[in-house]
Amino acid sequence: MVEVKPLTIEGKTFIAVSVQLPKTNLLAVMNDNGYIMCGALDVALLNEKLANRKVIAGRAVGVRTIEELVNAPLESVTVEAETLGIHKGMIGKEALLLM
Repeated sequence: MVEVKPLTIEGKTFIAVSVQLPKTNLLAVMNDNGYIMCGALDVALLNEKLANRKVIAGRAVGVRTIEELVNAPLESVTVEAETLGIHKGMIGKEALLLM
């Protein structure tokens, strides 16, 4: 099952996507500038192989729901996200508000 719905955080609207896969969930919350995602996100790939795309993104691990994702500390972030003040350990919703 795929669920796409708006998510409002402090008056700003984001899009939350949840994809139920066998034995796991794929989770992402995004706006036009960037996104946070579950452990499936390969931050190293974005930083190394796709650096020219300047992707603004953060990764949280061990989350199973959108609510957990936005409230979890980020395990890693892209170099481009760091330029906005987003850093490892920052709570997902705080990072989203900087995007």
